[in-house]
Amino acid sequence: MATVVSAGLDEDVLGIGAQRRRTVFWLLALSAVLVVTVLVAVGTGAIGIDPPTVARIIGHQLFGVPSRVSWTPPQEAIVWQVRLPRVLLGVLVGAGLATCGVALQAMVRNVLADPYLLGINSGASSGAAAAILFGAGAGFGQYALSTSAFLGALAASLLVFLIARGGGRVTSIRLLLSGVAVGYALYAATSFLIFASGSAEGARSVMFWLLGSLGLARWDLLLAVAALVIGGTVGYLTMVGRRLDALAVGDETAHTLGVSPDRFRMRLLVVVSLCVGVLVSASGSIGFVGLVVPHLARRIVGAPHVRVVPVAALLGAILLVWADVVARVLLAPQEIPIGIITALLGAPFLLILIHRLHVADT
Repeated sequence: MATVVSAGLDEDVLGIGAQRRRTVFWLLALSAVLVVTVLVAVGTGAIGIDPPTVARIIGHQLFGVPSRVSWTPPQEAIVWQVRLPRVLLGVLVGAGLATCGVALQAMVRNVLADPYLLGINSGASSGAAAAILFGAGAGFGQYALSTSAFLGALAASLLVFLIARGGGRVTSIRLLLSGVAVGYALYAATSFLIFASGSAEGARSVMFWLLGSLGLARWDLLLAVAALVIGGTVGYLTMVGRRLDALAVGDETAHTLGVSPDRFRMRLLVVVSLCVGVLVSASGSIGFVGLVVPHLARRIVGAPHVRVVPVAALLGAILLVWADVVARVLLAPQEIPIGIITALLGAPFLLILIHRLHVADT
């Protein structure tokens, strides 16, 4: 009994207990906000549906409760077939981008890094452009665009790895420079494909996809794969949170704590590449979420990654769902690419961050 009391006092002295309570509070609060966000977002659109009705429709579809139908068939079709898959994809993409941003900023030790820094986004864009403009991947049927984008992302990540590994060790600076170089090269390849196609409509479709959209969301295999990959990524990054702490401090510190920086960095590259490849293949390019959200999460719960990762996942999900709502309703019935909304939200934050870094250096 005395040992338990002593341990409790030690935790209070070190502030560990308060930090845990703070983290639990934010996880519960953000989870509740996310549930409300989903209900409101599903009900928002050209035909408005109140959140209680949305909740009843979802409960009826999932659990058969309530058994008595008090809504119209069009309302049920709008909620279940059209809007709910889109909102759930927004939750997954936002959570995935945010957690990959956390991992990447620790991996390259750069607070301005985001999930698209490694050129994976450019590879997916090249694959998608080839599918839209020249019919690449037609054998995959309705998944031709997503599959081509995913294969492009994998090819880009492999190329980045081979270039970074060419010098022996996969250091943070070598990985960073390799990603930037591959990204620019593949962006040029995508621009060339658009120019060579000579199709104005095809070019417009590619540009819309490059700016991001959740319009491809359906109850299909792609949504299930995205849920599996992103759930696994969030779980893995949370489990290796202490290793991320060591890597973020520096390779020397990681070595002293028993972490091999090169091997761990390679594992993170595989995880991030797989996750971002799935995200981009499902939603196109959506920037700034992976850059902005990790900083917000750190301000809320501190620097330890075991706390930052789940909080960032919830924040990213909430942010992207609301960005999609704005994209759908701002110029309705026309839809704005969601990447424009996230850029408008993220650019001011980036300027503030740069200003604070400048002040800290002076």
